[in-house]
Amino acid sequence: MSELTAAGRKGWWTGARGEWLVVGQLVLMGLVFFGPRTLAGRPAWAFPLPQGCTAAGCFLMVAGGALLAAGILRLGRALTPLPFPREGAGLVQTGPYGLVRHPMYGGGLVLAFGWALFVHGWMTLAYAVLLLVFLDLKSSREERWLAEKFPEYGEYQRRVRKLIPFVY
Repeated sequence: MSELTAAGRKGWWTGARGEWLVVGQLVLMGLVFFGPRTLAGRPAWAFPLPQGCTAAGCFLMVAGGALLAAGILRLGRALTPLPFPREGAGLVQTGPYGLVRHPMYGGGLVLAFGWALFVHGWMTLAYAVLLLVFLDLKSSREERWLAEKFPEYGEYQRRVRKLIPFVY
């Protein structure tokens, strides 16, 4: 029995389809958007050009939100909160998926870094870095499942960036 078939038959608490990865992602996203921005008694944001950080943050939030929304819309009925591919779904390689293999993760990351700049939170920036590391690991696990399900996934990986458009 393949790993994909076995994973589909186990209970959610086993994490066989990536349920615990989703929980970890939600915790980190909560920290980014609602966690403390600095430690008590520590200096606030000391980055030069605070107005520039605010403007850059706004731009990144809009760009990240657009990429995230485009990824959601392009997947349509194949959308699932789990990294395990939905049964009967095809491999989407066009639209935002032609720009990055994981536009929802990438869009969320760009949005998180934009938020950190916008709120001038050095700890928020650290949470966004942790989210980047976590989503890189999560997407690597998801890609193993996708490669097992779609023989053409290897070629897609070689052709399209993983998370951040034009960067990574």
